[in-house]
Amino acid sequence: MSRRLKSPKSPVNIQHQEQLKPLDRAALVITTRVGTMSFFLVIFGWTVVWLLWNLLAPVGLRFDPAPAFVFWLFISNMIQIFLMPLVMVGQNLQGAHSELRAEYDHQTVTDMKAQLATILAKLEAFPEVSGDKAPKA
Repeated sequence: MSRRLKSPKSPVNIQHQEQLKPLDRAALVITTRVGTMSFFLVIFGWTVVWLLWNLLAPVGLRFDPAPAFVFWLFISNMIQIFLMPLVMVGQNLQGAHSELRAEYDHQTVTDMKAQLATILAKLEAFPEVSGDKAPKA
């Protein structure tokens, strides 16, 4: 049985998680779910069932008459109105997280460059590495 190992969270991810307020977390959860094919298929399926029911069901059972489908339009617009600002908030939070990661990556690369320069300077002190011949005694 193979278990997938989780990589440890980077300091940036931890810092970002600690900065989030409860409403920010909710916006991220919703944004993450809304941006999936599953959500699209649920909305698409709901729309198809709604429209087919109100087109093909017996006249007495239809609750949103064609061709206007006013109730369906109202509910669809309400979903849009509520999701639009939440998605924008989620995208802003994800953008802030990306900026934190970019700063962290930049700092890591800068530190590594300094360490490499130090190592190269120490290696060049050895005659065998620098190409100089050692004086014979």
